[in-house]
Amino acid sequence: MPRTASLSGWPCFRCCWERFDGGFLEREIAEILLGLKAVSLRTDPPYKWVSGILAPIYTDNRLLLSYPAERKTVVKCLADVIKNMGIDADVIAGVAASGIPWAAWVAEKMNKPLVYVICKKKDHGKENLIMGKLKKGQRVLVIEDLISTGGSSIFVINAIREAGGIVDDCFAIFTYGLKEAGENFDKANCRLTTLSNFKALIQVASEMGYIKEEEKDSVLEWSKDPEGWGKAGSE
Repeated sequence: MPRTASLSGWPCFRCCWERFDGGFLEREIAEILLGLKAVSLRTDPPYKWVSGILAPIYTDNRLLLSYPAERKTVVKCLADVIKNMGIDADVIAGVAASGIPWAAWVAEKMNKPLVYVICKKKDHGKENLIMGKLKKGQRVLVIEDLISTGGSSIFVINAIREAGGIVDDCFAIFTYGLKEAGENFDKANCRLTTLSNFKALIQVASEMGYIKEEEKDSVLEWSKDPEGWGKAGSE
């Protein structure tokens, strides 16, 4: 089974120190993403990604950067969950480019050093993909904003490991929950933890009227077979 972490049972300290999560955090982040239109849902017609995949969802977490209150909530939740999972990283690393601001804010809140990693292949041996100071043997926590297949995050994890860093955990704001992502993180032997996920978001979207109840099952089927979902609907 993929080493992915559920947030159910972890405290969310935004409201008060005594309030425990029980799914509250996943819902809260989903409501923020939907409310700011960082996540948009549409089935007819569906969105067409650059990869050619037809999807009922489009995510642009960069919109969160422009909303200070919601931005602070996301950063606090990331830092709180990291703390409550007992992760003691020496360095926070951001995945370029979208993960950099979140990594920077979390590093600031946790008083940790920051690096970021450029997601491109080396043109020659001396090219450094890691920006900032990273020492061999340091434990590094990777932060990304969105997980689809996990390709960029895995690239960063491998780059840090090749440089002598130790990476056991990657955090992100949101994941589509694709099987491929779970398999990729499992192969990389890295635990993925996200504040919210596709299934939780669709449940919230249905309850709040962002999608019709009759659309819910079809939308949920997409994450099980992203490549076949749009084709099946067009036949």
